[in-house]
Amino acid sequence: MIDLTTLADLTPGICSVTLRAHGIDDVVRISSEAGLAGIEWGTDIHVSDAESAAHAKEATEAAGLSVLSLGSYYRCGAFGDFTGALDIATALGAPRIRVWAGELGSADAGREHWDAVVKDTQRIADLASERGIAIAFEYHGRTLTDSPATTLELLDRVGHANVGTYWQPAVGLSDQQALESLHDVLPHLVGVHCFSWGPEAERYPLRGRKLLWQTVSDVLRGNGKDMDIMLEFVEDDLPDNVLNDAAFLHTITLGED
Repeated sequence: MIDLTTLADLTPGICSVTLRAHGIDDVVRISSEAGLAGIEWGTDIHVSDAESAAHAKEATEAAGLSVLSLGSYYRCGAFGDFTGALDIATALGAPRIRVWAGELGSADAGREHWDAVVKDTQRIADLASERGIAIAFEYHGRTLTDSPATTLELLDRVGHANVGTYWQPAVGLSDQQALESLHDVLPHLVGVHCFSWGPEAERYPLRGRKLLWQTVSDVLRGNGKDMDIMLEFVEDDLPDNVLNDAAFLHTITLGED
């Protein structure tokens, strides 16, 4: 018998990039209509400065939703000004900032690039920690987090309690391969980006990979660590497909068939 008291709570949310063509208020409205609990706001369109971040925070909270994170496009290793991202996250009330592990895939990255990404991540993690904000790597191709092994190596070298990683199924992996990658990074996982793509990045309804996402949610719930699981892309970027995918997301976060 499963001990239900040990199961983690999964918070169903959405990344605002899913609705890039829509304004802040529409993103909140659609998310609310879909019954989602929170939003990761992206700096690409929606929250580019403190003013827009304050707007997003107010609208999100007024709808009874939570700000899950700030989806930034900061590339670790660039040693850029991270204050802007921190100011936006602070105005937004975001508990963490998503960042990218460099600008080269692990197969193309030399020692100098690795060292730069490590040192810069340590730097921004210290800065973020001073504001009570966590750092999470995007788990993505063409960065140092393009595989479980390199993600673990990077996290080990960074060695900072304020740094974790997101996870998503890499394009082209089978369900089994994707699940193996999830298990590998699970101890460092702080959030999941949720979508169903084919081997050539074709977009499908989330239930198009029903078995994968049911199993992912079972793994996350059984891991005992509360987790945000956020829709990132939907078929044709349509609001109706957000509603459809959110309905399926609700069933799996609750452990239903």
